[in-house]
Amino acid sequence: MDAMGIISWIILGGLAGWVASMIVGNNREQGVIGNIVVGIIGAFLGGFIVSLFGGSGVTGFNLWSFLVALLGAVVALFIWRAVSGRSHRVTHS
Repeated sequence: MDAMGIISWIILGGLAGWVASMIVGNNREQGVIGNIVVGIIGAFLGGFIVSLFGGSGVTGFNLWSFLVALLGAVVALFIWRAVSGRSHRVTHS
């Protein structure tokens, strides 16, 4: 994998992880590195899920790949929440 491929994965992962963390409601807890890691894991997980239905996973730096990574990141965050026992708490400041 070349440098642009790695940078693309980091950017795509960061965006997907960030949006997923806002959907799930743990954006304040996660941080930039957490967003990138969750997004990259989400890209793999989303690709696996989409392939089960006959679709193609992450195909490059495009909207489809972002949506696949977002799907996987949301699933990964829900799994993490279930396994870790953390619940979503809304605090008002």
